[in-house]
Formats: sequence, structure tokens, C-alpha cells
Amino acid sequence: MSRKQALPTLLGAVFTVLGATGSASGATCESLATLAFPDATVTAAQLVPAGSGPAKDLPEYCRVSATLRPSPDSDIKVEVWLPATGWNNKYLAVGNGGWNGSIDAGALANGLRRGYAVSATDTGHQGGGGPWMASPEKVVDFGHRAVHEMTVKAKTVVSSYYGNAARRSYFQGCSAGGRQGVMAAHRYPEDFDGIVAGAPAVDTTGRATFAVWIAQQQHRAEGTHIPAEKYAAIHDAVLQACDKLDGVADRVIENPRACSFDPKVLECKAGDSPTCLTTAQVETARTMYKPVVHARTGEVIFPGLERGSELGWSTFGGPQPFPIGTQMFQFMVFGNPAFDYKTLNFDADMAKVAAVEKGQINILEPNLDRFGARGGKLIQYHGWADQQIPSASSTRFYQAVEKRAGSRATMDPYYRMFMVPAMGHCGGGAGTTTFDMLTALEQWVEGGNAPTSIPASRVVNGKTERTRPLCPFPQVARYSGSGSTDDAANFACKAP
Repeated sequence: MSRKQALPTLLGAVFTVLGATGSASGATCESLATLAFPDATVTAAQLVPAGSGPAKDLPEYCRVSATLRPSPDSDIKVEVWLPATGWNNKYLAVGNGGWNGSIDAGALANGLRRGYAVSATDTGHQGGGGPWMASPEKVVDFGHRAVHEMTVKAKTVVSSYYGNAARRSYFQGCSAGGRQGVMAAHRYPEDFDGIVAGAPAVDTTGRATFAVWIAQQQHRAEGTHIPAEKYAAIHDAVLQACDKLDGVADRVIENPRACSFDPKVLECKAGDSPTCLTTAQVETARTMYKPVVHARTGEVIFPGLERGSELGWSTFGGPQPFPIGTQMFQFMVFGNPAFDYKTLNFDADMAKVAAVEKGQINILEPNLDRFGARGGKLIQYHGWADQQIPSASSTRFYQAVEKRAGSRATMDPYYRMFMVPAMGHCGGGAGTTTFDMLTALEQWVEGGNAPTSIPASRVVNGKTERTRPLCPFPQVARYSGSGSTDDAANFACKAP
């Protein structure tokens, strides 16, 4: 009997036991420790009193810990937090960051505060990138299987505890978590009714390749590296050239694609200084905006950063390469912790990346067909000034999905993307970077209200300084020409 065939029989037995030992509405928290799953073990189930969890404002909840082993080399840790009272009848899975390797208690707490039964996973290993990446099974767990297996098991835990299944199931994550969300829509369209995917690393290996390429360019010769003290001057020059293109001077570039800033305007006239770039540094700055391409075919491997990202250039342009990039080559591709990033070949070595990754981490096909067909909804967002995952990776994926769908009108019923002006990686920056994508998703899934804009604010020291609408790509927020430029009421979403 297959695992899929065995699961319904097993769950029937579980509910029979709980019917005898639990309350009329479900099970006690402690009894969840006896739940049995194929290739999984519940390791703890305990009731956490209100105010005694990781945050003092949390309500009483049941905390369930489990270890999942869908393969002989799997060791996936999972936690499910279930409100003891006030459950909203919904389930929320939350994502990770980087190479994962930990359960995000903060994200669990946020879901619990909203009344969700919420779960998280470490995706099958502890810590960031490392020797685990040499295991094909652990790569599969990280790539997609851990979140799926967690979701299947968590839904059973939810049903067992409350005596009924969750009315709706959602996913929310950013960065690696955004990738997890898009991957779930692509591979496991039945898992979630709605997904919020922020700054998704849909091409994780491409981003790692870009990180190494930028490091090579930054340190290609003596004097080519741009020190961090020059970032502010570059950013100010970009704003001087492009801030007013949207009709509003606010140190925010609404649409970086309309900006054609060339770093040559900062070329030093007499000697070096923090406010100018040497001739070599001008070329390096230009490189930051360019895609990395295959050395032989000229194919774009990964897009460059956008104008407006300069204050965050230390991520890719620091003294050492971005670790997320080098770790992939050290442990997954070459199996050599001493890998020297300067030796990477952007022709022959690219085939090695594909041979190892095998479509387990990247979303290689822009295929959300089944997710859309069953009524799923996906909201994607990305900061235009993202310094860690260039925003063009999202626009490129969106356009690929649109091409597959045949038209935006065909895609709109299940997939919309919102670009956030001047926002960095998953937050921060000079733009209106406070917003609630999950509420917008709930309104879409549960009420049929597709988001035509998302309210957003700029909050500094607890005070709201500005409001703006976030617009569905490719639309941008246009000022009406009258009224305060800090009031969203004076803006409308229009074509760029």
C-alpha cells in the first residue's frame, strides 16, 4: 500500500482514538502527543499559558513539536501552535529565510496573534548553508518537500485538536519564504487556498551566481572595489536624476525602470573622495545594475540591481562575497569548503549548477495553472530597492507566467504582484513599507475582492508620515496634481 493510500486509513484510526479520549469538540493538547503518522513522530505536545511564550502578549496555546522523515536522510523539525480559544478556523503556514535551518518563533507568534493555527519548519537541517547541501534528499526537503509534509501533518493536528478541519489554509513568507510560497503553488496546488510570497527567491541558484559574479567584478583588480562610504553619494545622484520622474520629489523612485542614471556623472575630476567615483569604480557601479550572463551563449543568468538600491550595495559588493552565494558553490556544487569564488567559470560551471539543483529549489517553469484552476490566489510583492534579491527576478517571473497564461486578464483571477517603491529586502527603506498583504489575501480568497491596490504607510518611530497605494504591476501610483503628496487619497494606480 502506498503512503498516499495509507494516510486516510491512518487518519480514520486517529480520529477513532480521539473520539474516545478527547472532548466532544476535539482532543486535549496533551493527547496530541499520541498522534501517529507515516514517517513522522510527535515529540511534544504541551499547553502554553497566556503570557509565557516567546512574547508576553500571546494567548494560551497548544504547542506541538514533531520530526518528519519522508526519506531515510530526512530530519525535518516542525512546530504547530494552536490557539486554545478564539481560533479563527483557519490555518497558516509561515516561511523561512536564507538557507533556512531554524523555526521562526516570531512568525509563529504573529500568526497566533491573528487567531490562526500556525506552523513552521526548519526545512530539514540546522543553521544556514553547509555540509547538508551535499545530500540530495536534504536538498529536496529544503527545496519543497519539508513545507509540503509539514502542511499535510499540521492540517491533521489542527483537525484533531479542534474536531474539525480548517476552513481556509494560507501561506505567508518572504525571501526564501516567498520562494516556498511560489513553489507550493507550483508543485502542491492543493495545499493552500491563498499565498503571500514576498521577494521570492524563485531562482535561488541564479541569485547565488550573481553574488559570485558581482564579487569578482568588485575585486577584479586593484582599485575597482567601491567602499561603503561612497554609497550615499551614488544614491543621492540617482535621486537627483530620477526622483522627480513621477511628478513628486520625495526621495522615492516610483518606477526605477524609467530611470536611466549613468554613474559616470560621478567620475572624479581631481583626485579620489567619498563623493566621487574613480574611472574603475564607475565601471563597477555600472556592473551592479547589469545582469550576469552566460560567458559563451550570452544568455541572462540573473538580472542586476535596480536604480535606487545603492544604500544596500554592501550585501553583494562588500569586502567578501555574499555568503548565501558562496555556500551554494562550496557545499552543493563543488563539495569543497575551500572553494575560491574568483575561480568560478560562467560557462562550464553553469552546467554543474543545473546538474546538482535538478529543479528542486528553483521554480524553473512559470506554471501556476493547477493552482489557478482550483481557485487558489497568489499575492506576490517585492521592493524595488531590494539589495539581496534583485527585484527584476520577480518582474521576470511575473511576465513569464503572464506569457504562459496568454494574457494578464487570464492570470489576474489568481495571481497579482505589487512592487514597493524604495523598499529593501522584505522591508525597510524610504518608501511606504508598512502594509498588510495577508488581510488583502483573505479578502480575495474569502470575499472575492481582488486587490486593485494595497494600502501602505511610511511609519517612523511609531508615527505615520506618509500613505500611498501599492499598485498591481505594471501599474504605478500617480499623483493627482493637488493635495498633500503624503496622502494616499491624492494618488491613483495607472499605467507607467
